[in-house]
Amino acid sequence: MNPFVDRMVRAAKLEVKLYEEVESDKGLMGQAMGVVVLSSLAAGLGVITTTGVSGIILGTIAALISWYVWALLTYLIGTKLLPEPQTHADQGQLLRTIGFSSAPGLIRVLGIIPFLRGIVFLAAGIWMLAAMVIAVKQALDYKSTLRAVGVCVIGWLIQMLLMVLFFSIFGMPAHAPA
Repeated sequence: MNPFVDRMVRAAKLEVKLYEEVESDKGLMGQAMGVVVLSSLAAGLGVITTTGVSGIILGTIAALISWYVWALLTYLIGTKLLPEPQTHADQGQLLRTIGFSSAPGLIRVLGIIPFLRGIVFLAAGIWMLAAMVIAVKQALDYKSTLRAVGVCVIGWLIQMLLMVLFFSIFGMPAHAPA
């Protein structure tokens, strides 16, 4: 199997060892961003039947922006607001690990099937959150899984509020994929 695909599969399987490998390998930033782009594209494709072709573009862009905002908030919250004594990570380490935590989002392409869209996006969201908790715990060297959950949830809530505000200001639908 292609090493990139293998890493995505391992990330989706929530393999802790994969997140440790990705954290320490600076050469994997391109692959991590590739996962984010593919996951975001899957989200855009997943809403095409309700938004049309423009939904691919808008959905993909919304998903990319949403991911970046969440990643930035996670870094700030995890390293500045809620660090543990041993927490030490740079943005690259966190971006690589949470980039790969987007791998479960590839299933959002199945949202193209209208009666499955809601359940697929919900399942992908929960699965991606679980992967992100593992990624954050590994990248920030947390001992506490609960702290990693807190960092991810706080960042997600703030990101969702910002996205809703953004969509309401610019007249875009608030149901765009995140």
